[in-house]
Amino acid sequence: MTGEIDRKIGGLLEKKWTSVIRLQKKVMELESKLSEAQKEFMEGAPARGKRTPAEWIPRPPEKFCLTGHRATITKVVFHPVFSLMVSSSEDATIRVWEFESGTYERTLKGHTDSVQDIAFDHHGKLLVSCSADMSIKLWDFNQTFECIKTMHGHEHNVSSVAFSPSGDLVYSASRDKTIKAWDVATGYCVKTFKGHREWVRMVRVSADGALLASCSNDQTVRIWSTDNNANECKMELREHEHVVECVAWAPEAAAAAINEAAGGDNRRANHAGPFLASGSRDKTVKIWDVSTGQCLATLVGHDNWVRGAAWHPGGRYLLTASDDKTLRVWDVAHTRCLKTLYAHQHFATSLDFHRSLPYVISGSVDLTVKVWECR
Repeated sequence: MTGEIDRKIGGLLEKKWTSVIRLQKKVMELESKLSEAQKEFMEGAPARGKRTPAEWIPRPPEKFCLTGHRATITKVVFHPVFSLMVSSSEDATIRVWEFESGTYERTLKGHTDSVQDIAFDHHGKLLVSCSADMSIKLWDFNQTFECIKTMHGHEHNVSSVAFSPSGDLVYSASRDKTIKAWDVATGYCVKTFKGHREWVRMVRVSADGALLASCSNDQTVRIWSTDNNANECKMELREHEHVVECVAWAPEAAAAAINEAAGGDNRRANHAGPFLASGSRDKTVKIWDVSTGQCLATLVGHDNWVRGAAWHPGGRYLLTASDDKTLRVWDVAHTRCLKTLYAHQHFATSLDFHRSLPYVISGSVDLTVKVWECR
């Protein structure tokens, strides 16, 4: 009888203890949200109810922390149509996730070394990946999720890939100091751009497909014409003091904020663009007017290398990821850091901003992919 009473008391105590722990966790979450709200109030951020979608920015804590990769996350990218996101890793795999529920969908395998970059075509039917195994792979993202083409031609680690807006070309950048253009239909290399003196870290295509921006260990950003008759570099941007890790073309919506940052009169449109952001190991982010080669603004605040950059679709903000483990939201017009998210336990390597939904994703050396809700 006594043993039964002891068991009942033990069971009740266990339930009570579990309830206390649950309540404690809830209290901590509420305290965190209260602290966040107080900080926003002190910083003068727009009140939540008054924010328009153009003002939404990622807010802590993260909505999901996704695990499964066995090595550093190198790149995270949103699917342009479906509520899917893709992450690549030094574990030689690509993982597909559903970002609204945080569920793992599948793994794409085929590369034999670190997958360095991934990109979707405009419709999201094809995914391109590149690797330290010196290959570029095209994946059917519409039905089979199989590799449908493998392209070889670079002589070293392929560090970056991007589709042309039309989807008929893929551009790649490599440690062999070149950028190559590939015909998607045939898999043949149709053009090679030479000019960088060191490892080319990233290549990105302008929205109209007319220009390429590349960045390199040679501390420069270069602008190239995609015109078939032009092989020469159009422009070399040289103000960074260390390796340039990333570049991101600004959306048209960013023109007003960038002109304000440059001290221009918006009505006279002093700077017509196109505009480009670049992030460097010198810990700075620079915003350039590509039509003139002028650096219009320098954003200072990160405490370590800047590894990734993504523009807010509304154009007012630029987001950056850094080896200081943070994501920063920059108010472009006032060239100041609006918000710092202490995002990861290790270097933050990549981020992406969804072009129509209020979500940001980030990846890190800590092996996690995080989904952040914007509000």
